[in-house]
Amino acid sequence: MIHKRRIGGDNRGIGMTSPGTRERLVQRLREHGIADERVLKAILQVPRHEFVDEALSSRAYEDTALPIGLGQTISQPWIVARMTEAVMDGGQPQKVLEVGTGSGYQAAILAQLVPEVFTVERIKELLRLARRRFHRLAMHNIHARHADGHLGWMSQAPFDGIVVTAASRSVPEDLLEQLRVGGLLVMPLEERGGGQRLLAIRRTEQGYERTDLGGVIFVPLLSGLE
Repeated sequence: MIHKRRIGGDNRGIGMTSPGTRERLVQRLREHGIADERVLKAILQVPRHEFVDEALSSRAYEDTALPIGLGQTISQPWIVARMTEAVMDGGQPQKVLEVGTGSGYQAAILAQLVPEVFTVERIKELLRLARRRFHRLAMHNIHARHADGHLGWMSQAPFDGIVVTAASRSVPEDLLEQLRVGGLLVMPLEERGGGQRLLAIRRTEQGYERTDLGGVIFVPLLSGLE
């Protein structure tokens, strides 16, 4: 079952932010292997231009990462779609944690598909801006918190899915413990020889099963608050 969320305001866009431009992005994602139509529909519905600076709005529907200030980026739409598709694999999660709110775009995509989305961000200014976007777009099923992502959100655990939008050398133990048995954690891990791999880690009764989803480039997962 797809959980439809009303997106408030008039966010249809014109020109390079128009519905036609969004449809072309969705078609590119489909051609590059994104197969879950629920995810593609969410990409179509969410106005990505609302999550970038106005000066970059004409590039919002390019399949590329864009700067959002403070040394952070809004992820490439293909990466957002791939991570969302992975966490949706095998069922309908009811409760998902995102680590690294950033612009809020990944959380907004998840909010079209999951009844409850919890997201944590260590940079207070980014979180303030993301909350403002969630409010403007009437995304009331997103719960945001200023916190160290390594620690997750223990009081709301367990989660059916966890999406980490920054790379680490290892999977934080606290996040694994907050994953429900049968749930899936999707995050980029740094390799010893350089580079990063996107992994899907499923918790089972016996332990954890890892699937390599390919090479990626993410900002590092840092500790502490800012």
